[in-house]
Amino acid sequence: MQEITLLVNNRPYSGTVEARTTLADFLRHSLGLKGTHLGCEHGVCGACTVIVDGASVRGCLMLAVQAEGAIVETVEGLAAEDGTLHLLQEAFSREHGLQCGFCTPGMLMTLIELLRETPSPTEMEVREAISGNLCRCTGYQSIVRAVLSVTGRPGGAPGDL
Repeated sequence: MQEITLLVNNRPYSGTVEARTTLADFLRHSLGLKGTHLGCEHGVCGACTVIVDGASVRGCLMLAVQAEGAIVETVEGLAAEDGTLHLLQEAFSREHGLQCGFCTPGMLMTLIELLRETPSPTEMEVREAISGNLCRCTGYQSIVRAVLSVTGRPGGAPGDL
């Protein structure tokens, strides 16, 4: 067992974990942040994507002990304290970028990283960014349209991230 302390969604957390506990399991089971979904548990599907120290990672592949002292962002941290959705979450809803919703948290976190690095991505850049995230419901087009709608690219209305 090892003690870890990290900042998750701008809140400090500490806990004791087994060395083999994944970050995704720590977030879900120890902190109760159920938005980080576990799909394949092999890093292939992207459902468990979170942001650690500014970079997206697969929560199922990273051990919780590796996140010691890190800043972690999960889908629960996107909405404002008053519950107002992030512009990208609103766009997903408006453009039907989610259906069953299982892939949505990982998609959102992947796209948040993209938009921080590339505030006005092209359609191809959006498609490339989400190429590592599996979605069986949407066909991806509505997800791409949602991203473009918040960046002001053709196919969407201008937004402010």
